[in-house]
Amino acid sequence: MINFEFCSPTKFVFGRGAEVKVGALVKQFGGTKALVHFGGGSVKRTGVYDKVIAALWDAGVAFVELGGVQPNPREALVREGIALCRKEKVDFILAVGGGSVIDSAKAIAFGATYDGDFADHAFGKDTKVMTPVPSALPIGTVLTIAAAGSEGSCNSIISLGEEKLKRTITGDRLRPRFSILNPEFTFTLPPYQTACGLADIFAHVVERYFTPTGRVTVTDELCEAVMRTVVAESAAVMANPEDYEARANIMWAGTVAHNNVCGVGRAQDWSSHGIEHELSALYDCAHGAGLAVVMPAWMKYVKDAGLERFARFAERVWGVEKGDDLAAMADEGIARYTAWLKSIGLPTTFAELGAKGEDIPKLAANLHLNGKSLGAFRPLTETDVREILKLAL
Repeated sequence: MINFEFCSPTKFVFGRGAEVKVGALVKQFGGTKALVHFGGGSVKRTGVYDKVIAALWDAGVAFVELGGVQPNPREALVREGIALCRKEKVDFILAVGGGSVIDSAKAIAFGATYDGDFADHAFGKDTKVMTPVPSALPIGTVLTIAAAGSEGSCNSIISLGEEKLKRTITGDRLRPRFSILNPEFTFTLPPYQTACGLADIFAHVVERYFTPTGRVTVTDELCEAVMRTVVAESAAVMANPEDYEARANIMWAGTVAHNNVCGVGRAQDWSSHGIEHELSALYDCAHGAGLAVVMPAWMKYVKDAGLERFARFAERVWGVEKGDDLAAMADEGIARYTAWLKSIGLPTTFAELGAKGEDIPKLAANLHLNGKSLGAFRPLTETDVREILKLAL
C-alpha cells in the first residue's frame, strides 16, 4: 500500500423523503441565495423540481435557476451560469440531476469565484498537471441518476470548445457540502439510462481495481464487493424499475465507487476513461455506453500485464472456477463482463455505438499524449490506444 491522503467531507442524506431537508442544508452551509441548476426538464416532469423548490421556500432560501444541462456538459452553459451567479450575487450552487448537471454546477461554482477563465484549470487543455482549483462556491446536490459518482467526488468533466474535447477540473473545493440521495428519484429512468449508469459505476471500480500496487487487501475486497453488488442488483432493477432496495444499493454503490474510498493507497489506472472521453466528446454518446465499448477492449489488450489480477477478477467478481490456466480464467472473466454489458442492453462495439473506424487516429490523437503514457496498470502510448480501439470495432 502506498501513502495517501483521503478527504471526503460530503454529508450524505439518504432515503425516502430526504429532499425535504435541502433548504435547511443550504442554510447550514452558508447559503442565502442559491443557483438551482438542472438539465432538460425531466426533474420538472417527475415532480423532483417542485419538491426541491418547496424545501427552499420553507427554509427561506432565495434562488435563481438555470436549466439546460446536456449530457457531456458544455462550456457555453458553464459560462452562462458563471455570469448569472455574479449578476445575482449567488452564494450557493444546488445541482438537481445526475453527473452532467453536477459537473456543470461544479465548474460554475469554481468559475464564479475565479478572476481568470475557469478553463485555465482544465487538465489536458493547456495545463499538463492536475492543478486543484483555488476556490469555489459551496455546492449541494440532489441526485436523480446513479452513475457518475459526482455527488461525492472532487472532479468536474466539461466539454470544451469547438474541438469537442472533454477535460477535467479537480480539487477538494469541488466536493459537494451535502448530497441528497433518494432512490425513488431514479424510478422513472429509462432502461438505457439505468444501464449506462450501471456500466459507469462498475467502470469506476475497475479503474481502481486494476493496479500495479501490491498488498492492498482492504480496498481489493471493497472493490470486489461493490462490483458484485452492481451486477447482482442489475437484473432486479432492469426487471422492476421501482424495486426500491435494488435502486438503493445501486445508488450507494455509485457513491462509494467514486468518492475514492475504494481507491486509496493504490495506483489507479483511468486509461479507459481517458479513451472514452474522446468517444463521447466526438459522438456525444452516453459515457456509460462508451465505457461498455472501450473497457472490454482495454482488458483484452492489457491482460498479459497482470494475469493474476485478471484471474482474481474472474473468480471473485464473475464466479469463474479457479484453475492453473490464468490466461483462460482471464479470458472467461472478460467474456462474462462483456456478456453482462450486453444483457443490460449496452453496446460493446464501435458499430453498435455508432462510432466509425476511420476516426480511430483522431480519437487517439485527441488525448494529446505527446509522447507521454496513459494509465498505470499498463502504461499506454498513442499507438496502444489505437490498437485498443481497433479491438472494439
